[in-house]
Amino acid sequence: MADKIDDRRLAAWRALLASHAALVDRLGEELQDEKGLPLPWYEVLLWLNQAPDGRMRMGELAGGLLLTPSGVTRLVDRMEADGLVQRQQCPSDRRGWNAVITSAGRARLRSAAPVHLRGVERHFGRHLSDRDADLIADVLGRVLGDLRPDAAARICEPATSRAN
Repeated sequence: MADKIDDRRLAAWRALLASHAALVDRLGEELQDEKGLPLPWYEVLLWLNQAPDGRMRMGELAGGLLLTPSGVTRLVDRMEADGLVQRQQCPSDRRGWNAVITSAGRARLRSAAPVHLRGVERHFGRHLSDRDADLIADVLGRVLGDLRPDAAARICEPATSRAN
């Protein structure tokens, strides 16, 4: 294992960190300003909306969001108070809990999605050719797969399915 990194890879790393932080800040500001919805709430709604029956185990949601279980619990508590999600006991495991998107949560997601997708395109997508997009998805998918294979399986699609 190498104990030093070359300048090219270090520059790529720094650009990734800085651009990620700037993108998350900007996308969050746009969602908050235009829809009054924090970006982490949007992500929870998106995950739940895509889940079977609009429900996920709290631990699975935490893994998808790359949050700690206690972090997702606090987040879901605030969203539940706002009527966007409900917490329901898991029928197959009485010790576990599911987060479930409500109809109000689905409506809020539908309203916010155009703002978010417009921001992703404006601040990120327009800078990429199709080849660039495939390359970035492949490289970051490999990094994530090495560090968190479970997350990579949920988040990253193979390049072949993107091309079809």
